Amino acid sequence: MTIYESDLPGVGKKFEVELENDERLVIVTHNTGKREVYRKPDPDADSEKLFEASDRLARKIGTILEGAYFQPVQTERVETILSDDTFLEWYSVSEGAALAGRSLADARIRERTGVSIVAIQRAGEVIAPPDPETVIKADDTLVVVGDREDCREFETLLESQTGDED
Repeated sequence: MTIYESDLPGVGKKFEVELENDERLVIVTHNTGKREVYRKPDPDADSEKLFEASDRLARKIGTILEGAYFQPVQTERVETILSDDTFLEWYSVSEGAALAGRSLADARIRERTGVSIVAIQRAGEVIAPPDPETVIKADDTLVVVGDREDCREFETLLESQTGDED
């Protein structure tokens, strides 16, 4: 998949996303925040406007599309880019994970990896923000913020099983 980006002086930015069969999805982001979404049957064809959305609605649609509201397939991790080098990610705590049963203070996650746990989703409830005494449990979903390398370090730590070295 290739994404073409171009500036539209006085308007905003245009993104063309290659789809299957040479089709393209064209998204124009206006400086005002408004988004216009078009479909091009092929790279040389005229665009057909599908819809437009306010900034707020476009962001809501974006979070739905990326799976922040609902994930149709169980995954271990969901990633949201907040900026070029800051990510908001969701990680599942597996049964037998070394972090399960430990408090945030005891696990020293920020000290060890650089990420911050900003929320914990547990049995339909959200603990936000968790305090240092909050105990991580199997089947929790940890919402963390950090740069890409810190998130990789955290993922490695999270994958360690009971009995692995800290």
